[in-house]
Order: sequence, then structure tokens, then C-alpha cells
Amino acid sequence: MAIGEAGPGSARSGSQPKRLEEVMRGRLGRECVYVPSCRFGLFVALRHWCPPGGRVLMSPVNDDVIFFVVLAAGLRPVQAPLNPLDASIDTDAVPEEVWGSLSAVLTTNLYGNPDPAPQLRSRCDALGIPLFEDGAHAIGSEVGGRPVGAWGDASVFSLSKHVGAQTGGILALADPGRSAAVREACAELLAPRRTASELTYAVRPYAEAAVRGLGLRRAAWAAMGRLGLTEREGIRMPLRPDALADAVRSAPDLAAHDPWVRVDMHDYRLTPGPVRLRRVRRGLGRLDDVLAASRAGTELLLSTRWARPRPGGAAQPLFRVPLLVADRDAAIEALARRGIVVGYLYDPPLDDYAGAEFTDPSPAPEGARWFARHALPVDPLRAREAVEVLERSGARPAEPPGARAEPETAEGAEGAEAPEGSAAPEGPAQRGAVRPGDTVRGLGPPRD
Repeated sequence: MAIGEAGPGSARSGSQPKRLEEVMRGRLGRECVYVPSCRFGLFVALRHWCPPGGRVLMSPVNDDVIFFVVLAAGLRPVQAPLNPLDASIDTDAVPEEVWGSLSAVLTTNLYGNPDPAPQLRSRCDALGIPLFEDGAHAIGSEVGGRPVGAWGDASVFSLSKHVGAQTGGILALADPGRSAAVREACAELLAPRRTASELTYAVRPYAEAAVRGLGLRRAAWAAMGRLGLTEREGIRMPLRPDALADAVRSAPDLAAHDPWVRVDMHDYRLTPGPVRLRRVRRGLGRLDDVLAASRAGTELLLSTRWARPRPGGAAQPLFRVPLLVADRDAAIEALARRGIVVGYLYDPPLDDYAGAEFTDPSPAPEGARWFARHALPVDPLRAREAVEVLERSGARPAEPPGARAEPETAEGAEGAEAPEGSAAPEGPAQRGAVRPGDTVRGLGPPRD
């Protein structure tokens, strides 16, 4: 079943993905295939290029869903050493024996900060292996004079983030000759369109707006937790190692890994209907305005004392700006009291989370651990409010890696009460970004 071929009005809705592909083709200069989600597109790309059992270098500071997509494709994740200041892959710290064992490299471009794609492209070319770019956070970012997504053999984008559609993705291809095979693979994996899911998607923004307007976000999250409707109690989803080991033995198999891959987005492989496609089209029409506002907010946040040392050149329009704070839990709680919810936390790193049974650990894990512990991803569209809160709360910058840190204190924390639950992983309000255009999928923060 091809995209747009299910249900009434298929001829009309079938033309909509083509228009969306044309828009992204104009941005990237590459053949683009519309997919229902970023994670779906990544699975298709990994299966198309990589033999089962291959080894994929990836970032340990990454969404656990992406980790499970790699496993579902029948591949072995290999965790890379990272630059501790922006969580980009440190190519020079990857041992030569690891490079020689790889079947592919997968970038993350975390929060929109680009990985070193030119160097990775050169390495992959020398090894004769594909480079995949995950551009979910980086639809407006550039590296080496090209857009993120224009370096890999394939790249995937989320249309849930900057675009704000809460659905859809793009799989971009360096070789347009592969388009037919990729589209056929997508069609084989798509689930049929469901009317109930389309209706739920249509009314969800209005329901969420009502919850926000009534100030019921925390109460709604608490009720969902008591009813067992959330799939995350912390930042990472439950690993369930015994069940995961069974799934891995059957890989490549998306269905076997569905309990992990679907978390936060149960409709990740659903054939899109006209409501979803229209919302994506409207979001893409506003994308340049959103990117301009994101760039301005990024400029402001990068000028603060919590930002990493800024490289030269214009600021990227980041999806989130990772400020580096000494006590992230206290900073999150201070922001939450202002209604600024921090999501997109990836702590602990994937090798600490999953263990050696399911991934090769990083040869130098300290950088990833430091970043995962101290990164405070702030929405640049709320930059001024966030800076005001952090200044008033007395938030301290994190000591650079290797420096001796001062003991943590509660002095300067906004308000007298102790942070409820204290740690970011414990409360749903600390996990999902809640603002116009965001959605709580009933399962945790929006991912892709």
C-alpha cells in the first residue's frame, strides 16, 4: 500500500506528499520521500543500506527510540566518544580498530548542533560504508557550507519539531536512482490508515490548548500516571532486557521491536490521512518564520554565561539550546514554576542505559556522561523568559570537564520550597515540552 492510497479521497491526499517532498527537495537539493515519522524513515534507510549484523557508530546521547530502531534493523549499535560541550561525535577519539569494524555511521545533530559531517563523510568514503544523518532537530542547520542532511547517503527529518505538525517525516536520498526501491520498502511497512487515529489527531491540539489554558497540565499528567497511561517513569523508557533479547534474536524485525519503537508515537508507521498532510503543509509554509525566531532566541541564549564557548559565524536556528548548568534539577524546577517545561533530555547515555549486551560501549564515555548530566535544553522561542528565570534562581554554570566543581547548594533557588521530586526524570512536567504546537502523545515528550 503506497502512501495516500487508503480510503476515500485518496487521489487528492495522494498528491499532498508529493508537494511536501518538493518543498524539502528545494531545501536540500536531494530526492525526498515523505514518511509518517523520522524513526520509520531511519528504519527503512538502515535496512536498505546495511546487511544484518552490521555495526553502526552512533551517539550515546540520543533518543532511546533511535537506539531501538537500530536494533530492529538487525544492527549492532556502537557508541561513539563525544565532544562534552555540544555532544557531537569526536571523530579523532574513535579508535582505528572501531572504524575498521563499522558498516555505517549515524549522526544525531543533537538539538540542531551539527555533527562533523564533512569529516565523517570522508571517513565513510575511505571505508566504503554509508553515512546516515538524523536531522530531526536540525532542519535549519548547516555544516561545511551545506544543509544538515546534504552529506549522507540518506538523511531523515522530523516534521514534528520546527515544523510543529506532530506527525510526518522526510527521508532524503543522495542517489535518486534508489527512490523507487525505497518507496517500495516504505509501502510494504506502512500500516493502514485508521479513521479513529485521524480524528484523534485532528482534535488533539484543541484539547491540549484547553488543558494549558486551564492550567491543568500537571494534574493531567498525574492522572495519566495513576491510570497507567504513560510509558515512561523517567527520561529513558524501561529497557525490559529479557524481552528485548528475544526481539533482537529475531531481528531484522520491526514488529518484534514495536513495543520499544512506538513509545511516544504509536502512529509512527501509519499511512497519513488528509488532516495530517494538510497540517504538515501549513507548518512547512511557516517554517522560515519559525527558523528566524529560533535563530534569534539561540543568539540570546548563546550570549549567556551558561552557554558553551561560542564558535565563530552565525548562530544556527537550534531546536533546543543546551545550556550547561551545575544543578540541572534545580534549574528545571525553577523553569517549571514559570510554565517553561524542559524536555528532550537523554540521560544516562545509551551505553550506561542498555549495557554491553545490546551495544558496544564508548571507548571514552566521560564526555557523554558529563554532557548528559549538565545539559539543560532550552526552547529558543522562550529564550527571554528562560534567561530571566535562570538569573533569578541563581543557576550556576557547570564547571568545564576536568575542573573541580564546587559542592552543590540550594542557595539562590527560586522560591523557598524544595523541588517536588527534585530530579528531572520523576515528573512528567519535566519531560515534555508544552507550548503551542507541542503535543503530549499520552506517552511522554514529543520525540519525532
